Amino acid sequence: MKNKLKMKLMKKQFVIVLALLMGTFSFAQKKELKTAEKAIKNSNYAEAKSALSTVSPMLSSLDSKTKDKYYYLNAQALYANGTGSSVDIDSALESLANIQTSNPSADELKQNMINSFLTDGNEAYESKDYVTASDKFEKAYRVSPKDTLYLYYAASMSVSVQDFDRSLLLYNELKDLGFTGIETNYTAINKESSTEEPFDNKNMRDLSVKAGTHISPAESKTESKRGEIIKNIALIYVNNGENEKAITAMKEARETYPDDISLLLSEANIHYKMGNTAEFKRLLEEATAKDPENAELQYNLGVIAAESGDNASAKAYYNKSIELDPKYVNSNINMAALILSEEEALIEEMNGLGSSSADDKKYDDLKNQRKELYASAIPYLESALAIDANNIQAAKTLMNIYSITGDDAKFDELKAKVDMLESGN
Repeated sequence: MKNKLKMKLMKKQFVIVLALLMGTFSFAQKKELKTAEKAIKNSNYAEAKSALSTVSPMLSSLDSKTKDKYYYLNAQALYANGTGSSVDIDSALESLANIQTSNPSADELKQNMINSFLTDGNEAYESKDYVTASDKFEKAYRVSPKDTLYLYYAASMSVSVQDFDRSLLLYNELKDLGFTGIETNYTAINKESSTEEPFDNKNMRDLSVKAGTHISPAESKTESKRGEIIKNIALIYVNNGENEKAITAMKEARETYPDDISLLLSEANIHYKMGNTAEFKRLLEEATAKDPENAELQYNLGVIAAESGDNASAKAYYNKSIELDPKYVNSNINMAALILSEEEALIEEMNGLGSSSADDKKYDDLKNQRKELYASAIPYLESALAIDANNIQAAKTLMNIYSITGDDAKFDELKAKVDMLESGN
C-alpha cells in the first residue's frame, strides 16, 4: 500500500517537474523572440536569425499567438528589408503564409514587400531583364494570392526568355485557378477637353462625374486571357515534344472559346508542326468558314494546296487572298513562284525535242508558253516590289525574267536595285 502511494506521488512529482520544465522552455523561447525583435529593429538580421533558430525546434510547443509572432519575426529577419537572398525571401513568404491570426504589422510588412517586388519587377522589365522581372512578379503574387495578374506577368516574362519549364508550371497554376484576367475599364469624357479619360476605379470615375468635370461615364471589359494561357500551354507542350498533351490542351481551349479564331489557328499550326497536313487543312477550312474575309487564311490554304501538288486550288486561294488584301506580299510572291514552277516541265520537254520540222514547231509553241508564264508572273512580282521595295527575292526573280525576255531597260533598272540591296545601301 505504501509502495503504491509512493509511486503515485512520484508520478505526480514527475508531472509537476515536467510542467515546470515546459514553462522554462516557453520562457526561453519568448526571450529569444524578444532578442530577435530587438535585433531586427537595429537591422541586425543575422543576429535575429540566430535567435530565431533556437526557437524553431520547439515551435510546436508554443501557443498560437506566440507562433504567429515567431513567423512574423522570422519573415522580417529573412526578408531583411529587401536585402535578403532570393532563397531567404522565398522562405520569408512561406513564414508569412503560416500566420493564422490578424496581424496589422504583418499586413504592413506584406504591403511593403509587394511594393518592393513590383517596383523591382517593373524596373527589371524596363531594362529587359525578364528573368528578374518574372521572379519579382511571382513573389508579389505569393505575398498576395488574390492578385493573380502578377502570376500572369511572371509567366509571360518567363516565356520571353524561353524558360518553358517554369512558364508551364506558372501557366498551369493560372489555369487551375480559373484565371481569366478580365478587368473592367472605367472611363468618362472630360468636359473641358471633350476627350475620353480612363480612371483607376469606379469610385474615382463617379466622383469626377459628380463633381461635374466629367460626363458620359462608361465601362468596358477587357478580353479574357484564359484562351491565351491554354494556347501557350499547348505550344510549350509542342516545343517539348509532348504533342498529345498539346492537342488536349488546345481542344480544351476551343471548347471554352468555340468562336475564337486564334485558338482554331493555333491548333491547326500544332497539327502542321506534327506533320498532320490533312487535319491542318481541315481546320484552316473551318477557320475560313468562320472568317471568310481573312486573307492570311486563304494564303495558308494556298500553301497547303501547293505542297500537296494541287496547283489549281493553290492559285485560287492565293488569288482570293490578294483579292481580300492586295498588299498581302506573301500571296503575290507565292503566286509568282507557283506560276514559274511550271517552267521546269516546259524546259525539259524543249530539251528533249529533235530537229524535225514538227519538233521545231513544237519547240516554238513551248517557247511561247514559257513567255506566257513569264508574262503572267511579272504582275505579281511587280506588286510584291511595290508593297515591299526591299524584297530582294522578288527583285532578283523579276530581274532574271527581264534578262530572259530581253527587256534590257527593266533588267538594268532591277540589276541596279539588286546591287544596292545586296550592298546594304
